[in-house]
Amino acid sequence: MSPVELDARDVVAGYEPGVPIVRGASLRVHAGEIVALLGPNGAGKSTLVKALAGLVPIESGQVWLGGEKITGRPAHRMVHAGLAFVPQTENVFARLTVEDNLELAGFRLARPERRARIGATYDVFPDLARLRRLAAGRLSGGQRQMLAVARALMVGPRVLVLDEPSASLSPKLAGLVFAKLGEVRARSVAVLMVEQNARAALALADRAYVMAEGTIRLHGAAADLRDSPALARVYLGGEPAP
Repeated sequence: MSPVELDARDVVAGYEPGVPIVRGASLRVHAGEIVALLGPNGAGKSTLVKALAGLVPIESGQVWLGGEKITGRPAHRMVHAGLAFVPQTENVFARLTVEDNLELAGFRLARPERRARIGATYDVFPDLARLRRLAAGRLSGGQRQMLAVARALMVGPRVLVLDEPSASLSPKLAGLVFAKLGEVRARSVAVLMVEQNARAALALADRAYVMAEGTIRLHGAAADLRDSPALARVYLGGEPAP
């Protein structure tokens, strides 16, 4: 089995001290796999991934990235550790061109390496190469999401975390974004994504965790969860699986 890249154990997190939204959640993501984080609205999914990315305070629990403890590390240092986070909104600079967005994402790299990574990014996202001189604000929703993912990949992350990558996209555009995430997985990057479209996420993911009321209620192979009655019960507010 491929190595564990992201390991979160018993994470308790929230926006206000003493008012946890995530209540002891644990998950793992291996290199070269896509893990979906599912659950009904208000389950705590986005709060959990933001906590892992250093954007929400962790009250207790531990987080490791590639064997290195990163619990409580601020967001701006997560990138250097190897974790890239793509938020649901405001994830590109709309007034900058596609290429300027990529240049900015890789500003800490030496210019030859930055140019090499931009070239490699265009190999994965050929549509972006074609649109490199266009302002990001003029891209379609799907193109903008692909640019957001491309920006995150510029830092060469071990783990890519995405919050609702298909939000507000048509099924066709969401399918294009998911296809690109499959290509990212093939490069041995670990991918953790929050997704509201459970059926589409389970069709793409290798494994999945299902949250409700701030805790993990189910986890397992995506293929096993796809038609599981327990999944429907969690979404409808039923009892958690053992």
